Amino acid sequence: MSVTTTALPARKDHLDTLAVTVLVACCAFWGLQQILIKVAGREIAPLWQAALRMWGATTLLWWWCRWRGVALGQRDGSLRGGLLVGALFAAEFVCIYLGLQYTPASRLTVFLYTSPFWVALLLPRWVPSERLRPVQWVGLCVAFVAVALALGEAFVHGSAPGQWKGDALGLAAGVFWGLTTVAIRTTRVATVSAEKSLFYQLGVTALVTPLLSWALGETWSLDYSAVAWGSVALQTVVGAFASYLAWMWMLRHYPATRMATFTFLTPLFALVFGVALLGEPLTPRLLLALLGVAAGIVLVSRR
Repeated sequence: MSVTTTALPARKDHLDTLAVTVLVACCAFWGLQQILIKVAGREIAPLWQAALRMWGATTLLWWWCRWRGVALGQRDGSLRGGLLVGALFAAEFVCIYLGLQYTPASRLTVFLYTSPFWVALLLPRWVPSERLRPVQWVGLCVAFVAVALALGEAFVHGSAPGQWKGDALGLAAGVFWGLTTVAIRTTRVATVSAEKSLFYQLGVTALVTPLLSWALGETWSLDYSAVAWGSVALQTVVGAFASYLAWMWMLRHYPATRMATFTFLTPLFALVFGVALLGEPLTPRLLLALLGVAAGIVLVSRR
């Protein structure tokens, strides 16, 4: 009896121009995404907003797979790992949407983007090729210090009542994001298409968030302003569908630890959007942090 196996795409050991371009574009939108959630959150309950987003993104992905001929129901041994990945992804977004009710988006983001540390610490236990050299660890630390420097001004004035809840939820979201990346690389999910990997994540979250929203007694409605619906639409089409699909594809082709370092750009993009959209001052700390993140990326992305 012969056994036919599907050849996996060749993995690269460094980030090329395509990878860098896609990563920067994704990080730019993810920096805007926190602001979009905040804007829609003025009218829409947090987990109900997440449910609307995930329902829409799951539907888009399903139609995309039909158009591209991507099989989602094929038995390939990935179900158990897929449910694990989906549960971790759902936990991350529950923490994000709830956390933004207690703390500013920029403050939560700095805790959320500690995820590369969890990837760097845990993934080499299963994937030795992802182990970072000392100079790359230095780059990772430089990038994190740069982000902390950029957001440090928000910490020196003390915290508002209940803000610690948002901080804790942001840190938990970072842990869950890192664990999601590790689970994708170390289970059978690593062998499926990017579309199926993302479908596990969006599908489980689309089931979990409305149940939690109902359990918390949130108000469900569809009568919102154009601004709120526009925010949800951007989160759905660009965020949960296009950018995450690109991220899933790249995890199958490029080193996860190198990719994770680029996520440090997101909180800096969030600060830049705050300056452009909310009129916040462009401080010397922000400029210095931008240079620090750039240096960290160069060090970690070296071959």
